Amino acid sequence: MGREFIEIFNNWADTYDASVSGEDPQYAAVFANYEDILAEVVQNSSGNVVEFGVGTGNLAEKLLEEGHKVIGIEPSLAMREIAATKLPTLNVLEGDFIDYPAFPYAVDTIVSTYAFHHLTDTEKDQAIKQYSAFLPKEGKIVFADTMFKSETEKLKAIEAAKNQKFFNLAEDLEREYYTTIPVIQTIFNTHQFDVTFKQMNDFVWLLTAERMI
Repeated sequence: MGREFIEIFNNWADTYDASVSGEDPQYAAVFANYEDILAEVVQNSSGNVVEFGVGTGNLAEKLLEEGHKVIGIEPSLAMREIAATKLPTLNVLEGDFIDYPAFPYAVDTIVSTYAFHHLTDTEKDQAIKQYSAFLPKEGKIVFADTMFKSETEKLKAIEAAKNQKFFNLAEDLEREYYTTIPVIQTIFNTHQFDVTFKQMNDFVWLLTAERMI
């Protein structure tokens, strides 16, 4: 459920916003076009929104500015505290992609950025199955996350990181559960979602899925 990474989230919380701004050269390519990525997620969202992995609240802030009702779900206490300080009106709840409190109102769109890779592929399938049970027809899932066209492309990215001496990035890519587009497409199609992909930088793809029934 991604909770095995909570210590990493807690340790990263204070410097997360600096990282997404490109100040860490190891992750500059991962967070390239960060503001555009958030804007694309917001543009593809409609109605009441739940954000999984709200982090420090950067995406939630933009959703609130557009007038959406937003519930933020975040397993890291340190991240939740920063988000709550930045956005006092945001409803931030403890939880993760699979284990989360009941929502106080119907949900039209589920969003997430830079977080779905903390689930194994089996857990990703479980999460999407859960969402398909409560999203309405034409309800949306809009995720932006690192994924790869194939396992071969993933291995190339790891090798490139090592060659650049970006060993933290290489360790990250090897440790966490980055998936491939064919795998994730199968998961969404299995649970009756029509899904499209748009590449946003060398690592991140925008995934937009609409519930078909």
